[in-house]
Amino acid sequence: MVKLRRKIIGLTLAGTVAVGSLVVGNSMMTPTQAKSEPKKQGKKPENVIMMVMDGTSSTATTLARWYKGEPLAMDEIMTGGVRTYPAESAITDSAPAGTAMATGNKSNSGYVGVLPSLVNSPDLEQISEEDKFRPVANIMEGAERTGRATGIVATSEIQHATPAAFSAHHADRDNFEVLGEQQVYQDMEVVLGGGKEALQPGTGEKSRTDNEDLVKVIQEKDYDFVETKDELLKSKSNKIWGSFSNNDLAYDMDREKTNPEQPTLAEMTSKSIETLSKDKDGFSLFVEGSKTDWAAHANDPIGMISDVLAFDAAVAEAVDFAKKDGNTTVIAVTDHGNSGISIGNSNTTKGYDTTPVAKYIEPLKKAKMTVEGATSKLKDDLSNLEEVAALYGLENLTSDEKEKLKAAQTKEEVGPILSKLLANRANIGFTTGGHTGEDVFLYAYGPHKPSGLIDNTDIAKTMAKAMGFDLEELTDKLFLDAESAFKKVNATVKIDKTDKTNPVLVVTRNNSKAELPVNKDIIRIKGKEYELDSVIVESNGKFYVPEEAVNLFKKHAR
Repeated sequence: MVKLRRKIIGLTLAGTVAVGSLVVGNSMMTPTQAKSEPKKQGKKPENVIMMVMDGTSSTATTLARWYKGEPLAMDEIMTGGVRTYPAESAITDSAPAGTAMATGNKSNSGYVGVLPSLVNSPDLEQISEEDKFRPVANIMEGAERTGRATGIVATSEIQHATPAAFSAHHADRDNFEVLGEQQVYQDMEVVLGGGKEALQPGTGEKSRTDNEDLVKVIQEKDYDFVETKDELLKSKSNKIWGSFSNNDLAYDMDREKTNPEQPTLAEMTSKSIETLSKDKDGFSLFVEGSKTDWAAHANDPIGMISDVLAFDAAVAEAVDFAKKDGNTTVIAVTDHGNSGISIGNSNTTKGYDTTPVAKYIEPLKKAKMTVEGATSKLKDDLSNLEEVAALYGLENLTSDEKEKLKAAQTKEEVGPILSKLLANRANIGFTTGGHTGEDVFLYAYGPHKPSGLIDNTDIAKTMAKAMGFDLEELTDKLFLDAESAFKKVNATVKIDKTDKTNPVLVVTRNNSKAELPVNKDIIRIKGKEYELDSVIVESNGKFYVPEEAVNLFKKHAR
């Protein structure tokens, strides 16, 4: 396989020793961090926990620390920084950022678990024509094939870009129908988050159009299918699928008021670890705090703080387990910045050096809900605007603030106004409603923790090395061009699109025939069904099959 490589490497995973630091193994730690490392560690890190707080600039983390009034759990395990750019831009979308961290390959905006078709970032090699859009193996697929238990957790729909990058392959991040089906057939032991709507036929915007009820498939695969916090925490099963919302989960600050039946990210993380750690061969877990990104897009500092702190609580759970276990690597990072948030705005152009912390934090402390939560309480006629503003911390509105708020004509217009008013009160600035391209902090703990300034693709390589497999070699086993692969055994491939929403690869040789439903891990030969070690993937009109499918056809289709 031709690999998308960086021409300019920069600092390596070994890191660089800084003043006031010491070296333990190949990593850089402060004296405080060195004391917190486990005294005894196993010969190999059997477990890997990868955690992503989506779209969180470092300023949001700083703001959350000030708001909390004490250090974050992440502070204890900071080891360096991460470059986040994709194959075609200085600023990444979540899909290629997730793909880089999950597979070790740069990709393009919107692409999940596949190689790019366009490369114009200055320090990357061009990609060959035959490798464009090719699926590439992720660390969860590698972990499964080493015998480990695997799981993914998110506060968005589980089919959303970042969790999908660790569990599926498609060139369109918005195709929840394809991504969701692949996830169901990936045989992960734990899946927790939102996105139930994308698992079933229905009338919702993201309901399935292929008439497949994947909830029934999940139950047939012996998962304990749970939909509330109580059901999750009481489950004793070794396989749990939690769908706690048709779409995304509530912000942590809003949850008790709007969706108290939903678990926290920390609870989902703890339960996942408890379940996966039963496997004697170890486990790999992916956790995403998804909605820090959504709050940043909305320029909502309250939503950002809410879910940074929720993510930090989840990190604390993971690190606590790792310290006790001594054989677990935890990596926590954001996939990219968002919003250009700043502590300080035009109000502090003069006097920034004498403005106390309270001037930034106290206005934020008055908020009882995020923008999303507060605006969910709006009446259709907007007659309770001031009450909703108070929920967001905007009490005692000035005449100017009232005038700006009453300019809203629809519910959708209220949120952005509230965000601007509170940001102004708290002396917080925003430069954009989109992503930003700065380097981000790297947090890590355990025997294989990365350190120094690294590339996001190095994260996947670190995890793969920790678990004892090579991602490039795995790709060459799991994703063969179907036509070329079966041609080598004198078979031909056709695509049966009788059901356009459920295409099937039909492989024939003489009187023998095999059927491989796309997005599933199944091959049917002579009426018998075999489970494969990877799903069948369609990408940009080409179909990819695992080497195992070809071998089974050779063996049974005589």
